[in-house]
Amino acid sequence: MEKIRIQKVIADIGFCSRRKAEELIGQKRVKVNGHPALIGQKIDPMKDLITIDGERLYYSRKKQHVYLMMNKPRGYITSMSDDRGRRCVTELLPETQVRVYPVGRLDLNTEGLLLFTSDGNFANDMMHPSRSVSKTYRVTVRPDINDEQAVKLSEGVYIDGRKTAPAEVRVLAKEQGRVVMELVIREGRNRQVRKMCEAVGLEVARLKRVAFGPLKLGMLKPGTCRELSAEELKAIRSAVKKPVKSR
Repeated sequence: MEKIRIQKVIADIGFCSRRKAEELIGQKRVKVNGHPALIGQKIDPMKDLITIDGERLYYSRKKQHVYLMMNKPRGYITSMSDDRGRRCVTELLPETQVRVYPVGRLDLNTEGLLLFTSDGNFANDMMHPSRSVSKTYRVTVRPDINDEQAVKLSEGVYIDGRKTAPAEVRVLAKEQGRVVMELVIREGRNRQVRKMCEAVGLEVARLKRVAFGPLKLGMLKPGTCRELSAEELKAIRSAVKKPVKSR
């Protein structure tokens, strides 16, 4: 068969996203036929031996990928395992014929919609900032929010030395000492929503992701998973902004 770039092969197998594969290659953790792989190296995945940290990967032309949605509860970290003994989202996953990985992360105390897949290319499209896939959060903040704070959130604030992209902000409910709002972002920076709120002087009391692009959490119970339907897969793929090809 035609030779394929090593990072794409790893993503096609479903081990991780293409970007993560490039990181692993850069760290010399990927080997092809016993030799350290190079980013962009082309291989024949049906003939060449690929290992990551000594574990052999197997390539199949007819691989059937898995796409899952979880309602992540608070108190679980988005990781495959944890050396500190904390609970991991993988403990809540059903048995699958192929290994699945989380698409992005929700921190320990954030709950809601979390995707899992064995399709590394799909994961890369969902996470890459240039694809502009929206993430919708329901945020409970204290003590109140004023117009100035809402405008700052919508226009972008500086976190970790960089300004966030414009966001959509909508106040859903106001009660004594707290406000529930909906925040839509199109980035995936570390603890972004919490840091955005902190930057304008708001304390986050509860944070829940309720939608990922056109995918909605709906009535899925906390700690449970379900497979994405064919219609949902088509919708989320259609929501991905295609990269502009240079001439």
